Amino acid sequence: MKKIMLKSVFLFSASCALTAQAQQSGKNYVQYVNPLIGTEKMGHTYPGATVPFGAVQLSPDTDTLQYEVNGRYNKDMYKYCAGYQYTDKTIVGFSHTHFSGTGHSDLGDILVMPTVGSLQLNPGVAADPASGFRSAFSHSNEAAAPNYYRVKLDDHNINAEMTTTTRVGMHRYTFQQGGDGHIILDLVSGIYNHANKNVWTFVRVENDTLITGYRQTNGWAKTRTVYFAIAFSKPFKSFGYRDAGGNNIYRGFWGKFNIRNNFREMIDRQLRAHFDMDVKDGEQVMLKVALSPVSTAGALRNMNQEIPHWNFDKVKKQGQEQWNSMLGKVDIDPINETERVNFYTAMYHAFLSPTVYSDVDGQYRGLDQNIHTARGFTNYTTFSLWDTYRALHPLFTILNTQRNKDMVTSMLAHYQQSAHNMLPVWSHYANENWCMIGYHSVPVIADAVMKGSAGADANALLDACVTTARNKQYEGLEWYIKMGYVPEDKSGSSVSKTLEYAYDDWCIAQMAKKLNRKDIYDEFSKRAQNYKNVYDASTVFMRPRLADGSFKKEFDVLNTHQAGFIEGNSWNYSLYVPHNPEDMIRMMGGPDRFSVHLDSLFTMDLPDKYFAETEDVTRDGIIGNYVHGNEPSHHAAYLFNWTNTPWKTQEKIRMIIPKMYKPTTDGLGGNDDCGQMSAWYIFSALGFYPVAPASGAYAVGSPLVKSATIRLENGKTFSVEAKNQSDANVYVQQVTLNGVALQRPSLAHADLMKGGKLVFVMGPQPNKSLFK
Repeated sequence: MKKIMLKSVFLFSASCALTAQAQQSGKNYVQYVNPLIGTEKMGHTYPGATVPFGAVQLSPDTDTLQYEVNGRYNKDMYKYCAGYQYTDKTIVGFSHTHFSGTGHSDLGDILVMPTVGSLQLNPGVAADPASGFRSAFSHSNEAAAPNYYRVKLDDHNINAEMTTTTRVGMHRYTFQQGGDGHIILDLVSGIYNHANKNVWTFVRVENDTLITGYRQTNGWAKTRTVYFAIAFSKPFKSFGYRDAGGNNIYRGFWGKFNIRNNFREMIDRQLRAHFDMDVKDGEQVMLKVALSPVSTAGALRNMNQEIPHWNFDKVKKQGQEQWNSMLGKVDIDPINETERVNFYTAMYHAFLSPTVYSDVDGQYRGLDQNIHTARGFTNYTTFSLWDTYRALHPLFTILNTQRNKDMVTSMLAHYQQSAHNMLPVWSHYANENWCMIGYHSVPVIADAVMKGSAGADANALLDACVTTARNKQYEGLEWYIKMGYVPEDKSGSSVSKTLEYAYDDWCIAQMAKKLNRKDIYDEFSKRAQNYKNVYDASTVFMRPRLADGSFKKEFDVLNTHQAGFIEGNSWNYSLYVPHNPEDMIRMMGGPDRFSVHLDSLFTMDLPDKYFAETEDVTRDGIIGNYVHGNEPSHHAAYLFNWTNTPWKTQEKIRMIIPKMYKPTTDGLGGNDDCGQMSAWYIFSALGFYPVAPASGAYAVGSPLVKSATIRLENGKTFSVEAKNQSDANVYVQQVTLNGVALQRPSLAHADLMKGGKLVFVMGPQPNKSLFK
């Protein structure tokens, strides 16, 4: 497929000039971010406006698809996890909640669309945008930047602009041609739609410039309520609503009211409302849309505190100043301008989630569906932990220490509210989705505890981790605890579960050791060795076992969809012992044999039979059998550091980056997964990576930058310099920390947080005596 180079990478920089005043270094980092990267194919990012970790993600939706068509799963749903696909030619509207880079979705709440002319209350179809309120658009009239999105709606001749605060989205619509103007409020639309997703919707017209309401859904999250308040800068003269089929809803309330026109309460399972006004040529109409997890009163408080005015440009400027401060935490001198865009866009994507989930007064809806108040911390949601424990949260321990503390505290609050005595697995909006495997809150918590930045009582956190790991009702844990592995005939994805549980257990053991809890340390140190129980020495691969102790006979190390594994094949998962790579390498024949074995991961040619015309089995994001688009392989290239050939880590990293990260709409080699893909890039570009979070160490690779200055929250700076840096000089000749040569390809977190300087000397050939 022809790749579409974005000629507009810097077109929006003029709109960002207002942030040129430095907050830290005098630089305007915002101009280097292109939110359109990853919006095509599998990246699943969204281009709209948001602030760092914002509760509102105000972004265009280019289609609204039903999860099922004629009773069957709609495979096109996967394309719209973020609501937007760059190759689409129409926009349905602008909704206020989006996931970034996920392989599933559940949001797209409170969709707003401005129109002019005859009122239409159905979205129509993409092939004929005039059949509904959707509109055609052109990328030549579209611009995206941090906290700003603009597009011209061609069919309505309206210029639409978006900006946000943490909890409020602001719209500015310029009607180029006057007439009968309408603001459509679509409470039917959503991402991951199915026929029964909406439980109930409610809109209350408070006056001719203010409405409030809520939307309850039963989707990926089984019970989710979003409250809103919408203020209009121009009074509307009339309003009304219809159901999902476009039919007028006339429920007569026993004849006591005439609700055919301007009835101030709109109540139905699915409704689309319209608010009408006369507009002049060139007139601007603005909206403020505030969200709350608690109440409409909470939404109003959020609006009044965060945007008590109608100055759109002020909101945009303040949000971009927040982004400039965030992006400026790392100042780089890149190898070229392409990498400058890649780096700061990766920083941008890494700081989109988890997202704030509380009102300005600290109130939020808990997992128990009761209202709680976050005291002494900000509550967060959107925990895609199977992905983000690997690199995103370790990145936060360096760049966003306080926020990560609050995220850990939010996980503890989730545990305390859980009926199952479980830490988050994949949670959002006061719901646990139970998506993916493992209990990967544990490595996030353990990493923070081991680094002294947990933000909550360490023993309470350890107890929560232990209780979670002993829950015999969860995902084969009863068998894992009893037998030392998960039998495939008792619980699916058994090898993947066993390996991930073993790593999580090691993390618990490290915490217990630090906190002098010897009984827990002994228990979980033993459990951490359970990876050995699914290793088949006759094949040199991890292999599913049955409850009778035998290995499963049907076995194909390259088949992604075979029993025993999830989102990876045996080849990939057989490398997953991040807490003890030395022992894994010993089991596989020793460093020399393992180095050759690992080399073949990147060079083998997978036969076509392992691919199908489905969204999750494509060659996108794959180099040989190395699947960069899926997280179980993210540490693999760094494993050469535990062999006698660490220079192979260096060449592999510098090979992976240009293949998987490009400044184009299809420039991400897989789902960004709430920032994990981007965090891998950031670490690798700086020259080190957390192979085993909670170890307190980073594996050294090959930096892509010429230099970088990391501004730590403790007031210190850590610098990286790569001498003789070039595209050809990918091999490290020498590396020193504060003038002292590193004896191992490893960097301690404690040394990084002290501040200092890491210097690489680069060259075109490997230094095979380095680290010997």
